[in-house]
Amino acid sequence: MRIFPISKVFRKRSAPAARRDHGQSLVEFSLMLIFLTVLLMGVLDLGRAYFTYLALKDAAAEGAYFGSAFPQCVDEDGINNVSPGCGGSRTIPYRVTHSAPQGGLVDWADANALISVDLPCGSTVPCALNAGQVLTVTVQYQYQMLTPFVGTIANGQALTLTARSSAVIIRVPNCGQNPCQ
Repeated sequence: MRIFPISKVFRKRSAPAARRDHGQSLVEFSLMLIFLTVLLMGVLDLGRAYFTYLALKDAAAEGAYFGSAFPQCVDEDGINNVSPGCGGSRTIPYRVTHSAPQGGLVDWADANALISVDLPCGSTVPCALNAGQVLTVTVQYQYQMLTPFVGTIANGQALTLTARSSAVIIRVPNCGQNPCQ
């Protein structure tokens, strides 16, 4: 049995082998940092999209809630153009666009926001509304993603978010006068 001196067992590497390992961890770190940064940006972008969807859902719910009490106030003149009491802030689209605080992720002044109100009578004129019928408010928004790689996965940089809310009409007030009673 041979006994080796400790100095030979734990000796340092030769100079050429030690030089090859210099900078390896820096290269690995830089490659992983790029991957992790793109991944983090994608997660943040999808989080913003989900937050925007929740804002749209709340806005649609506010419009449906208001529409359950004032179903004929779908625009300034009301349905059948016989509701002058539905002007200004007393319309379903106004309630939808003003449900969220200003400065959020949803820009209601942008042309990408589309608000539609589906009445139980459809496009029938004149529209006869009764308590107990269902009114649906739909809000669509073109969400612009910031991360280019997520846009490639999602089939484009614009993601169409749609939120719907329905409510039962609880009353049909007389809006032939100003304001609705």
